[in-house]
Amino acid sequence: MAGGAAGDAEACFGDLVEALGDEPGVTTPGESPGGRRAFGAGALKVHGRIFAMVSDARLVVKLPAARVAALIGDGQGGPFDAGKGRPMKEWVTVDVERRAAWEPLAREALAFVGTAPARGGK
Repeated sequence: MAGGAAGDAEACFGDLVEALGDEPGVTTPGESPGGRRAFGAGALKVHGRIFAMVSDARLVVKLPAARVAALIGDGQGGPFDAGKGRPMKEWVTVDVERRAAWEPLAREALAFVGTAPARGGK
């Protein structure tokens, strides 16, 4: 029942948007400047950088590579490849069945991305 899982994931993500939307520096989906619909338009961002989104009915969060490896290693998360066929080392997916972990992991991602140094040149 993929449609059900996708709906559940979107509803759970909506709860995250509500819980984290007022945090300093956070931009919620639909708040992108310029009114364009681009990659990441449906994501939670901090200082313009994505830290949480939903993809294929799973939460996807950006965390330190070692944390991602630990979550995958103990079965709490899965790899995220953004459709490129190669897992991204700082991104992990979490199934909707583990929705109780979504907010703590999203807060962890917010802290990680929100304190990461800005990328040069952009």
